[in-house]
Amino acid sequence: MMYTCFDIADYFLSKAEDDEELLSNLKLQKLMYYAQGLYLITNGQPLFSENIEAWTYGPVVPDLYHKHKNYGAGGIPAPTDFDHNKINRQDCEFLNEIYEVFGQYSALRLKELSQSDICWKNAYDKGAKTIISHDEMTKHLKKYLVYA
Repeated sequence: MMYTCFDIADYFLSKAEDDEELLSNLKLQKLMYYAQGLYLITNGQPLFSENIEAWTYGPVVPDLYHKHKNYGAGGIPAPTDFDHNKINRQDCEFLNEIYEVFGQYSALRLKELSQSDICWKNAYDKGAKTIISHDEMTKHLKKYLVYA
């Protein structure tokens, strides 16, 4: 099942609220990027349908950015009407792992981390908002997977 970026973002925002935190747009964008890339690698298909672009401050889902840009660098409140049943159990477990691993870092650290990724560097062209392809994410984000 493929979700929208808004479904996944609402999950992360709700998860942060459960931890008594608020996510900034910058941090949310980076969680979305790592969720999409690692889901592509582990499941062979996208988690959500919207594109991710290489922007100056790292990877961005444009539709999601525009929805929350009015919060600036501040925290985005969790939606009050989010239905956790929208996301199946297995995908919830996956998203929880992404949140645990990447959510521990600050927004600025995640920005730096994502800008070190070859797939972002390859797509970024002097501020041009170029799509980071699924193939590039699959190829270059494997370094974040730890095999037991």
